[in-house]
Amino acid sequence: MKSAEMRSDCPISSSLDIFGDKWSLLIVRDLMLYKSRTYGDFRKSEEKIATNILANRLQLLEDNGIITRLPYPGNLVKGLYKLSPKGIALIPVLVEIALWGGEYLSNTDDSSSFLTDVKKSKTKFLKNIMDNLSADDEAATD
Repeated sequence: MKSAEMRSDCPISSSLDIFGDKWSLLIVRDLMLYKSRTYGDFRKSEEKIATNILANRLQLLEDNGIITRLPYPGNLVKGLYKLSPKGIALIPVLVEIALWGGEYLSNTDDSSSFLTDVKKSKTKFLKNIMDNLSADDEAATD
């Protein structure tokens, strides 16, 4: 695994070198909420990521063990992206960012089904989603 060049030994700075731009975290968000995705699926998201940025971020996340690329069933060229255990561990961070945005940013949809579930019980939501993604990951390696 190729690792990103870090600017310092600060854990916050080093973490941000890997997933500190909006595109990387949006890819993780999509994999969190939709489990498995293809390159084309990411291109269809409402944020409209450019193809060169998408390819770069997918490679960066894969190189750093945040995501894995699996072969797409029946298609040797197409890949299927999933969160790795290291990527699944980022889910609580994304949930906190979403809660903060729902609370403090007026132009966000804090009534989305995702945030509604989180607000009902953050602990239950985190356990369910992380357990489900981990189970999917284990099933894929069996």
